[in-house]
Amino acid sequence: MRDSSNTEVQPGAASPLQRKASTTLAEQLSAQFAARIRNRLLPPGSRLPSVRDCARHHSLSTQTVVAAYDRLQAQGLVEARPQRGYFVRASADELPTTALRDRTPDPAAPLTAPTHATALVRGMFHQMGTGSGVSLRGAPGSGVLPAQWLESPALGAVLRRVARAGELEQASLHYGHPMGDPLLREALSKQLAALSLHAPAQQIVTTGGASQALDLVLRALTRPGDAVLVESPGWAMQFAQMAHHGLKLLPVPRGADGPDLAVLEQLARAHAPRLFICVSVLHNPTGQSLSAASAHRVLQLAQRHGFQVVEDDVYAALAEAGSPRMSVLDQLEHTIYLSGFSKILAPGWRVGFVAAAPAIVERLIDQKLLAVLTTPALTERALAHLLEQGQLRRITQQVRDRLDAARARAVRLAEKAGCRFVTPPRGLLGWVDTGADTAMLAQRLLDAGYLLAPGHLFDPLQQPTTRMRINFTQTQDETFWRAFRAAV
Repeated sequence: MRDSSNTEVQPGAASPLQRKASTTLAEQLSAQFAARIRNRLLPPGSRLPSVRDCARHHSLSTQTVVAAYDRLQAQGLVEARPQRGYFVRASADELPTTALRDRTPDPAAPLTAPTHATALVRGMFHQMGTGSGVSLRGAPGSGVLPAQWLESPALGAVLRRVARAGELEQASLHYGHPMGDPLLREALSKQLAALSLHAPAQQIVTTGGASQALDLVLRALTRPGDAVLVESPGWAMQFAQMAHHGLKLLPVPRGADGPDLAVLEQLARAHAPRLFICVSVLHNPTGQSLSAASAHRVLQLAQRHGFQVVEDDVYAALAEAGSPRMSVLDQLEHTIYLSGFSKILAPGWRVGFVAAAPAIVERLIDQKLLAVLTTPALTERALAHLLEQGQLRRITQQVRDRLDAARARAVRLAEKAGCRFVTPPRGLLGWVDTGADTAMLAQRLLDAGYLLAPGHLFDPLQQPTTRMRINFTQTQDETFWRAFRAAV
């Protein structure tokens, strides 16, 4: 594995330097790099362009670039390494994972994953406009639907109904139930029954989104040093969560129809993992769904080796009817099901949930009480009404119809730009091969104002790759693809 600290950041910034500005060129250049570093768009360990390359790119003297880098070094943002160049400094709590990158990877050995997934998420917030000083034109690597796609009068209407029904005071002036709003849990139970997953309300715990759902599961069922099976590629934010809990990750290659079963069995036998974190339907980032045969085999291995399967179904609303889910086959005996509504309804409401066996639910409640006490009853009650009235089904169908058209257009544009789809395009996300190192490509496109999702973010080992994730709804603009072709 190549040392990720040797990954060079391409020169340039989102806006050109101003030669007649009140600040010097060195001050402007250092400020642009500093903005990216402080906003975590340049993660620790990244190498800045060489002095000569940066000077050539900006038509500056090498002395000006040296002065800019010296300012960054004086601010504690970068460090100079003899004969190697300037690198973004890692904070003390990041040094262990930085040091880990120097190891030669052993596919059969557990590891704590180094990851900088928050750079992608922070960039998405910058695109929304946070006053960060970082200008973005688009986020082709985003994992969410555009906000305008989610606009619906149903959201305001249901909140007004809650207020008129006299439920506003009850939901606002009292703590909610620790398990979550009873009406919502009943509605979720019915929704799961439609998938043939039989989970009574007493086996459902609401959370602040699917990310908190996974966090509660990790808190309840693991301890630092435990081994956990993960898919590769997989979602970098989950890798980061697990690394934060001190877990050792066991990467299992993910194919078109599911995980590599031979590797899964080998790792389970050798390391006695506590959990297998996976996505059965519309996998992130490949967009693929598990085959029924693979689902059965994974469950057999879980039973044989004593690990729980944590099934993340966050893109459930966009999935085709009848898509196989391990929780349905297993009925929560060796599985834990988690999902949420941020991808399809109201990201700001942050409503997610976990369905699990009764003994696990009790442990989840304890962890929820320790972490957040309760979740917001007002938004949960509003969501309960939306589910009961069937409005969410109508909203979902409209989004799916629109997504089908967007996907077709995005695929044409991507292939025209020279990308090859590694897996058949489905759902919201596409997994493409660009033919170029996407870590380098991401920096070039950031200069043009576009936030990519390079493939190393989805690899627990963070190895360099030519693959990246694209969002079909965020790649409709030919201007982006022209910038992409120019950067490759």
